[in-house]
Amino acid sequence: MSKYLEVLTPQNSQLIIIDQQPQMAFSVQSIDRQTLKNNVVGLAKAARAFNIPTTITTVETESFSGYTYPELLAVFPENRILERSSMNSWDDQNVRDALAANGRKKVVVAGLWIEVCNLTFALGAMLEGNYEIYMVADASGGTSHDAHKYAMDRLVQAGAVPVTWLQVLLEWQRDWARRETYDAVTAIVKEHCGAYGMGVDYAYTMVHKVPERIAHGERIGPKPAKTSS
Repeated sequence: MSKYLEVLTPQNSQLIIIDQQPQMAFSVQSIDRQTLKNNVVGLAKAARAFNIPTTITTVETESFSGYTYPELLAVFPENRILERSSMNSWDDQNVRDALAANGRKKVVVAGLWIEVCNLTFALGAMLEGNYEIYMVADASGGTSHDAHKYAMDRLVQAGAVPVTWLQVLLEWQRDWARRETYDAVTAIVKEHCGAYGMGVDYAYTMVHKVPERIAHGERIGPKPAKTSS
């Protein structure tokens, strides 16, 4: 039981993104698809900010599912995409090797569909690989609300931990005194967290009186003079 009492940290976790591809998303009915993409990209940016080892795997890209969202690929332009034929990522040796190479037992999972690709991967990883699975409920989607609910129920029964993407982000940050990731985290929040992000904007500009364009990362004032060559 002690593993369930541990929080996620940038040192103890890794991320796998499974089949976040347009044809897979077309059939998602458990969550608004634009919200799903927003959440997945926000989670990816969080992983990037904290240097979380990230595995991206796809299924039948050219024959059925289409390419991974460009917004997601832009976060990890250097990552190798692990292509599969199996619905179960755990069946693929390249995926297993990538996870093992990262050397972290806590695996954060965001994928499509949760009742097939996420579920079978998680069960195999927990049973055969002794991994601890943290299933990101709002960065994963199912073909119906029931499909999502009962997949999550089965995952929890098997020992997976249900989380949301914002929960993961804030567990990684943990302390606002961690200045090295503070700016990146607040930027992610403002872009991807709706009302929470609006609240951060409000606090910056109305409470702390930060000029609006500086609060949004823009430089104001005169440009530096050019030096003569």
